Amino acid sequence: MEHHIKIVYCTQCRWLLRSAWMAQELLTTFDEEISELTLKPGQGGIFQIWINDELVWSRQEAGRFPEIKELKQLVRDRLAPDKDLGHSDKKK
Repeated sequence: MEHHIKIVYCTQCRWLLRSAWMAQELLTTFDEEISELTLKPGQGGIFQIWINDELVWSRQEAGRFPEIKELKQLVRDRLAPDKDLGHSDKKK
């Protein structure tokens, strides 16, 4: 199955660099699972992460940005549940 991730970020807030860094981290970690990753400019303080048309993170709802560790866990849980994230994985 092809998996698409979309990061919608606020241009007014200058969140492009944060979005690009998160995109790079996800593409590096999930190079075999992600078929496409899109950065989409928005406005009004928006910062959302979508996986296959499912909203998995909203800065407005969470009140903060995701830590990269938790973002990788969110992506892993949806795209490759058996994938070991090494030092980014949850303590069990």
